[in-house]
Amino acid sequence: MPVQYDGIRQEHVAVRTAAGMFDVSHMGEIETSGPDAEAFLQRILSNDVTRIAERGAQYSVLCREDGGVLDDLFSYRLGSDRFLTVTNAANHDKDLDWFRRQASGFDVEVKDAHADWAMLAVQGPGARAALGRLADGELPARMRTAELLLAGAQALVCGTGYTGEDGCELMLPPDAAGAVWDALEAEGVKPAGLGARDTLRLEVCFHLYGNDLSEDRNPIEAGLGWCCKLDTGFIGSDALREVEPAEALVPFAFTGPGIPRQDNPIRTEHGDGVVTSGSLSPCLGTGIGMGYVPLSASEPGTTIEIDVRGKARAAEVREKPLYAKE
Repeated sequence: MPVQYDGIRQEHVAVRTAAGMFDVSHMGEIETSGPDAEAFLQRILSNDVTRIAERGAQYSVLCREDGGVLDDLFSYRLGSDRFLTVTNAANHDKDLDWFRRQASGFDVEVKDAHADWAMLAVQGPGARAALGRLADGELPARMRTAELLLAGAQALVCGTGYTGEDGCELMLPPDAAGAVWDALEAEGVKPAGLGARDTLRLEVCFHLYGNDLSEDRNPIEAGLGWCCKLDTGFIGSDALREVEPAEALVPFAFTGPGIPRQDNPIRTEHGDGVVTSGSLSPCLGTGIGMGYVPLSASEPGTTIEIDVRGKARAAEVREKPLYAKE
């Protein structure tokens, strides 16, 4: 996935105002099937897998026994006993190994499905209209899936995304992805790269594994307690019951010049923290980011300072999302 095609700002604005598409085929896929598939995923994923509707989607985290986050994932129910889970690219092999090791005692098949799929994300207020002109049926609602023909190619179309905009993610046979990409470009959908993907997700405060999430952080302090259903007994739930977070992941915006970057120190009246993600917001026109700060400094409106290469830059803790359409 290139960092940019025509420029990060242009691609970012295209997604916010019209439609853009990302080739995210580097993401991993794990297929889980068999009589115990649901029970198995309920054991390893933090959310309540039994609540995934037929042809539905669900976000969750994968935790170690101590509550550290191994990855954050989307799982799709393809049938009563068949699921597809999308992993972060850098974590795919680790996740697959974890799935296979935890499958002992379950009547379940865990398959590495990465080579079976290419993945395109089509996002923006005009995304569904463009996709609709290529599809042979109705597009799925948010957090649902549908099997459709797109530009003549069989596709699993998912009502999910990573930009804060409407749109769909397309799971395609690898040899069909190029034709679908070209057809979408002919419909006016703009190619977008990794740079715009990062600024878009940061404006709406979506987590990035390796920045805002890691094995050294738990989902409670990361603000993901909403997707951790402790009563399901998932791996790590016992540890998370005992968590009393001293820090919280917060969004912030600069109130003056400067651009924050990962690992910049954060200074507050209540102690120090660290930036986990930072960039210039194309829509807000200022430096924005997320970072861990002492819990007592996590309220929106709290003034903080970010040390950017030795210069103290004034910033303020904000509400999520940092950017929202009026």
